[in-house]
Amino acid sequence: MVVARRVGLSTGVQTGLLDIYEWWNGNGRPNRLRGDAISAVARIVNVAGVAALFHRLGGPAASVSAVRQRAGRALDPVLADVFATSSQKLLGEASVADVSDVLLDAEPRPLRTIRESDLDGILRTFGEAVDLKAPFLEGHATEVARLARTAASTLRLGPPEVRDVGRAGYVHDLGRVAVPSGIWERAGGLGSDAWLQVRLHAYHSEQILARSPRLAPLARLAGTHHERLDGSGYHRNAHAAQLSMPARVLAAADVLQALTSERPHRRQYPAGQAVETLRTMVRLGRLDPDAVEAVAAAAGERTARGRGGRGGLTERQVEVLQMVAQGLSNRAIAERLTVSTRTVEHHVQDVYARIGVSSRAAAAMYAMEHGLLSQDA
Repeated sequence: MVVARRVGLSTGVQTGLLDIYEWWNGNGRPNRLRGDAISAVARIVNVAGVAALFHRLGGPAASVSAVRQRAGRALDPVLADVFATSSQKLLGEASVADVSDVLLDAEPRPLRTIRESDLDGILRTFGEAVDLKAPFLEGHATEVARLARTAASTLRLGPPEVRDVGRAGYVHDLGRVAVPSGIWERAGGLGSDAWLQVRLHAYHSEQILARSPRLAPLARLAGTHHERLDGSGYHRNAHAAQLSMPARVLAAADVLQALTSERPHRRQYPAGQAVETLRTMVRLGRLDPDAVEAVAAAAGERTARGRGGRGGLTERQVEVLQMVAQGLSNRAIAERLTVSTRTVEHHVQDVYARIGVSSRAAAAMYAMEHGLLSQDA
């Protein structure tokens, strides 16, 4: 719902997303709505979701059976019956080669277009939503975009290049959605299959962007963020001659932000150690020296300036919000703050009420949107 609001979708869409886990019989979440109190949008999507899943797993008969079994429990019985009656036609449409083309053709007219001045905000929202894939990723896209844009300006790249490298920073990791969360959260080493999936996320980012004529110019740049000058990167194993200066800046920004953030397999690097690691990569011929120094200067500027406002939250509330965004349970937060779990519950509810959210994911989105994830917020 927060994402829908930030990209300017209608109230009906926002409500439908909020109600998407509600059940017809009242046993859903988060508000235990029942029957017609659930948004019609959510009720239709839930029937379609069950139908599509079981159609893919077992064909038309399995799809109809699954919807009928859930009618009156999770699913609206009237809508379930409508689907069962019209399943042959509806499932036939779902079997076309590329469903996305059908969806675009069915988009209600007049089509809503995004103004150029709003595009950065939309891309930032997409990037921050993908960063919710794992708690330790939150804020990654926004900070990579900031580092890359500031570094590109320092290097006196042209205004279109500065603009595009910032935009690519927001969406460079869209392809993470194609990789199971368990792989990103794995603390040990990755097997060959898992590592292959990780290496392909840059490819998926490129393919997602390439499908939109408006975003296609960003596709190749976003897809290069793990390439290295010596050809040791991925997904193309590109060499220096194939990598533009914006691509080199984006790669350096991505490495620095990742190193200065905690990961399941390691602690975060202090800023100085992270910069020295990038300089070592320069000596090994992997990163561009000018890009690295410009990104390091951008990171230093952020440290000196600090984060933005607190959005009306107290220091303790910001601290609680940061830990909620990191995925800590109320018990874990209580242990860190040396208070009772009940006290933390009160803090969390106060934070939710102040920022107008009702879930941890929405709280994390708020923290990213308002620059509150850093310890110096």
